[in-house]
Amino acid sequence: MRARLALHTSGIAVEHREVVLKNKPAHMLALSPKGTVPVLWLPDAQGALGSQVLEQSLDIMMWALRKQDPLAWLPASDAGMADALALIAQNDGPFKRQLDRYKYPNRSGLETGAADRDEAALWLHTLDARLRSKRFLAGEHFGLADAAVAPFVRQYAHTDPGWFAAQAWPSLVTWLSAFEGSALFEVIMHKHAPWQAPTQML
Repeated sequence: MRARLALHTSGIAVEHREVVLKNKPAHMLALSPKGTVPVLWLPDAQGALGSQVLEQSLDIMMWALRKQDPLAWLPASDAGMADALALIAQNDGPFKRQLDRYKYPNRSGLETGAADRDEAALWLHTLDARLRSKRFLAGEHFGLADAAVAPFVRQYAHTDPGWFAAQAWPSLVTWLSAFEGSALFEVIMHKHAPWQAPTQML
């Protein structure tokens, strides 16, 4: 989701290929043997498989925004970038691990994900405190930190919507609701038909 957000915002033209992970296209696996999404293929003039492939959503975000950043999502200062990257590191590290265990406790041999839910909630309260003094994690407007973190907070919120709504983090709820109600969210959540490889392609 966050890769789509940055690519759409940048205005860079891309060919979107929706894949079904239970039936991964051979061409995708040839590009990225790890078999996960997203994958951004930057072919050379001949379309060679050996050209650049980005396999991490944050790398795709940074590539796109460094090419074109019409809404100024990238922080203007080194301190601002360091702050954004610190938030993203916490999101992609401890929070993401706790989120996965909360959503899928059986995959970790747990009967319930409640303990990880509660640990993850501690960080969400720090985000709520941050959002009390400004509308967005990035500052005065939606930016890199917001786009990188919001999709994961959304996953957390939708794991148990009733429990999430009952918590005392009103600024976080307002921020997340604004994201989910935005035109940008609507555009990137548009459903695509699964991509079919041409018969001559791998």
